[in-house]
Amino acid sequence: MPATENLSSGRPAADGCFVTTRWTMVLNAGRKSSPHSDRALSELCQTYWYPLYAYVRRQGHSKEDSEDLVQAFFERFLEKNYLEGLSETRGKFRAFLLASLKHFLANAWDKSQRQKRGGGATHLSLDWQSADERYHLDPPDPASPERAFDRAWALALLERVVTRLRDECVAAGKAALFERAKGYLMIGEAAIPYAEAAMQLNLDEGAVRVAVHRLRQRYRRLLRDEIAQTLEDPADVAEELQALQAALAA
Repeated sequence: MPATENLSSGRPAADGCFVTTRWTMVLNAGRKSSPHSDRALSELCQTYWYPLYAYVRRQGHSKEDSEDLVQAFFERFLEKNYLEGLSETRGKFRAFLLASLKHFLANAWDKSQRQKRGGGATHLSLDWQSADERYHLDPPDPASPERAFDRAWALALLERVVTRLRDECVAAGKAALFERAKGYLMIGEAAIPYAEAAMQLNLDEGAVRVAVHRLRQRYRRLLRDEIAQTLEDPADVAEELQALQAALAA
C-alpha cells in the first residue's frame, strides 16, 4: 500500500513516523503562520474536535450551549495565537487543545457576547447532530470530564486510522477485503473465522490469513503515525499509545 502524505518533507523516519509532524509544523510556525501550518492545524482540529464537545457536555452544559462554546472556541483558536503561554502542554496536541479550551472556558468567553448559532465567521464545519448522537452512546461518567475527553480522543484517533486504511485499500482495489477484515484488526488470532472469510471473498484460507496479517501490520503503522502527527516529538509515540490504551480501558 502507498505511504501516507507528509505535509512537509515527505520523508518517513526509520520507525515509520514522519520526521516533521503536523503538530511540530504548527509549533514551528509560531506567529508566522504558513499555508502548510494553517492546513495542518485545521486538519488536527477537524479530526479531534469531538472530544472537546464531550468534555464541555461532561461539564454540565446543555447540547446547545456546548455547540456554541466549542464553535466559539475554534473561531478564536484558529484566529489568534494560542501557541504561547502553555509551554508545558506544547509537546502533545491533545493536552494543548484541552488546556486551551479550559483557559477559554474560564477566561475568554462571555455569554452575553455569544453569537447565535450559524452566525459570524465559521472556520470549521462541525457535525453537531452526529456529535450529540455519539455523546449519548458514550459510557456515562459525569464525574470525570477529562476522562471523557481522553476516551473520545482515543476513539477519534482510531476512527481516523481506520478511515486512512480503508482509503488505501479502496485505492488498491481491495475494498471487499477491507470490509470483511476490518472487524479483525484489534482482536486475537483465535477469534478470526478464516474459513468463513475465505468463502465470502472467494479466496483460499491461506491467502486470507496473509492478507489479514498484512492489514494488521499496516493498521499498526498507521496508528503509530497518526499518534505521531499529534506530538512534537515522534519518540513519544509509545508513551502516548499507552495513555490512549488506558483511556479506552477505563
